[in-house]
Amino acid sequence: MGDAWDTAWAAVYLASEESKYVTATELVVDGGITAGRPLDWRDTSACDVVRVPDADTRSAPQSEPRLSGKVALVVGAGSLGPGMGNGKASALLMAQQGAKVFAVDRNLDAVKETEALMLAEGAQCEILQADATSETDVDAMVSNCMERFGRIDVLHNNVGGSAGHGPTMEMDVETWCNNVLFNVRPAFLATRAVIPIMENQGGGSIINTGSISGISVPESPMNSYQAGKGGLIRFSRGIALEFARKGIRSNCVIPGKIHTPMTEVRQGERSDDPEDMKKIFEKRARSVPLGRMGEAMDVAGAVAYLASDQARYVTAAEIVVDGGLTSNCC
Repeated sequence: MGDAWDTAWAAVYLASEESKYVTATELVVDGGITAGRPLDWRDTSACDVVRVPDADTRSAPQSEPRLSGKVALVVGAGSLGPGMGNGKASALLMAQQGAKVFAVDRNLDAVKETEALMLAEGAQCEILQADATSETDVDAMVSNCMERFGRIDVLHNNVGGSAGHGPTMEMDVETWCNNVLFNVRPAFLATRAVIPIMENQGGGSIINTGSISGISVPESPMNSYQAGKGGLIRFSRGIALEFARKGIRSNCVIPGKIHTPMTEVRQGERSDDPEDMKKIFEKRARSVPLGRMGEAMDVAGAVAYLASDQARYVTAAEIVVDGGLTSNCC
């Protein structure tokens, strides 16, 4: 069972600047009970496997950064262009909060930029170029992380997107299937690779980056992306219940309209007119109850909370970081 401090730390997160783009949503602190029963729920002896810090330890004033001593493997830690993307921001914030970070991206130059920011904070970090859709590359990145740091406490899966979308009847089967796989396969490969390590350590935190497209209907037809992100959310919950007795938590962060280099690139594909771009982003901001688009650090704040022991009773859950956008549709 949880204790009052589990709830208290959730309240602290929601009261903090880290959650300034989180509103009209619920943060479920229930050990995963509302998501379903763990697969071995009949075996009560399995509960003995889970190691939870003493309440006194978690309630004590924090003299060290909250992620001190943890190793975070961040997959998709670069940005698609100048500026701060979700993975880049998450790697940086976890480094600032004391974690040793192993940052991976398919674009070496992009992840080098992330490395430079972390080193400027005095962090211990390592980078690697890898393709998160390749089983061989994923196994290699996990092996390299273990060789460098000796453990993996946090896995942050931040890979996804769409290679093209449109009305259903205009999409070919191959493109549709590739879009779905691109949003699920990397998380599956990385999760499968780190599970044995986390089991041996007595626990860990897996954090997947979803999208509001997985819980609501977008403004334009993109159902292959919806299927991929919706599938990722269910995958994340399934992992949480399958490995709950091993002390492994799995959660999703669900970003809404976040202003990142990727959104700049995607909108730039529609129009290269600066005035058009400005109008597009103003329209997106007006659609959000908080009246603005989010920033990558808004997403990173949720990731850092879920990575920490402050969220030890949060699993099989989603933190929606969307300024209240989906509050009236789900």
